[in-house]
Amino acid sequence: MSPGIQGALVLLLTLMMLLSGAPVAFGLGAISIVFIVIFQGFDALHVVAETFYAGLNDFTLVSIPMFVMMGAAIGSSPAGKDLYEALDRWLYRLPGGLAISNLGACAIFAALTGSSPACCAAIGKMGIPEMRKRGYPDDVATGSICAGGTLGILIPPSITFILYGIATETSIGRLFLAGVLPGLMLTGMFMAWTLFIIWKRGFRSHAVDFRYSWKQKFQSIPKIAPFLAIIAGVMYVLYGGIATPSEAAGVGAAMCVLMAVVIYRMWRPKEWWAILRDTTRESVMILMIIAAAVLFGYMLTSLYLTQTLAQAIADMHVNRWVLMAMINVFLLVCGFFIPPAAVILMTAPILYPIIKAAGFDPVWFGVILTINMEIGLIHPPVGLNIYIVSSIAPDVPVTRIMWGTIPYVLCMMLAIVILCVFPEIATWLPDRMMGNVH
Repeated sequence: MSPGIQGALVLLLTLMMLLSGAPVAFGLGAISIVFIVIFQGFDALHVVAETFYAGLNDFTLVSIPMFVMMGAAIGSSPAGKDLYEALDRWLYRLPGGLAISNLGACAIFAALTGSSPACCAAIGKMGIPEMRKRGYPDDVATGSICAGGTLGILIPPSITFILYGIATETSIGRLFLAGVLPGLMLTGMFMAWTLFIIWKRGFRSHAVDFRYSWKQKFQSIPKIAPFLAIIAGVMYVLYGGIATPSEAAGVGAAMCVLMAVVIYRMWRPKEWWAILRDTTRESVMILMIIAAAVLFGYMLTSLYLTQTLAQAIADMHVNRWVLMAMINVFLLVCGFFIPPAAVILMTAPILYPIIKAAGFDPVWFGVILTINMEIGLIHPPVGLNIYIVSSIAPDVPVTRIMWGTIPYVLCMMLAIVILCVFPEIATWLPDRMMGNVH
């Protein structure tokens, strides 16, 4: 059987498995074992356990449970509420100030958690009811939170960047720095669209004569100071040459735990059980997907499927930007159906040699790939953030939430185009701080 037919069979069965709703890790593992047995015989099964273990035998992976714990500790505390209230007091005079405050809170929260669902849920639980209470249109209230939540996987520290770095052996420190300016740019684009649509609809969230006093404004600053201290602390130990990404994750987790205990008085066993349970559940899920994806990659390589695909694309002899457009469409379609972690671990080893051969910067491409994954988080049919927001506001029809996310999807597509025209937005900061490796 030719590699092309084998590849079509693998693609068909993998899509059927993912669309069936089966757990991604177990589905990928099962498909890998089945194809290894069919095409290489039962004698090849001895590599399964070794490959599965090798996928997890990487010290860098220690950072994943640590960053997940950061998100769990902050998400279980009133931190989202405090962030949202503090920003609202400073931004309330803007049209749509409350929605813009939520987007700002999402951006700061993203720098603490590295998780899109955690970011979306933490800010949304407070922000959506408050916006709706003040009369914000449902599509803006829900769509802005869906979009803001996606910043969790772009603004560092990002679990997505860690997975991409592991899969392609790219510097995680450089990837983190590369996500800063695009993350701020995307936050600004979200805010600009929100401000425009609220202004166009002539909506005000506060009375014309409503004012927060300067005293009330400055009273809110201590509420966000601990967040800024944690972000600064993690960035300092990471880029000051003091710690590796794994060690920096430990510092961040320790600081978040300390803040939860000291500031929010979260020392009851019940509260800590919830944090540890959520951390363990999400970490094990991600690590299982990583191990299964490594086995899946081994199966693709041993059957010469990745080499055949890469060669077929190389033989097309198309312009490299046409190639990049095709890769973006491919990633968008994958993101519609498959969780970001699975997409990255399955596709990065295949796409990496292709983008390197085409002369693209792998660090820059990591940012492009992540924004594609962000689109998948707020685009049907899967759209994880859409369903998180739907659970927060169950009386808002899901279709209305989806329509509310469309302008933000277009903002992300525009961001990809801007980054293609001006790749320095992603590459300038890592080159400036860590030296140019080209």
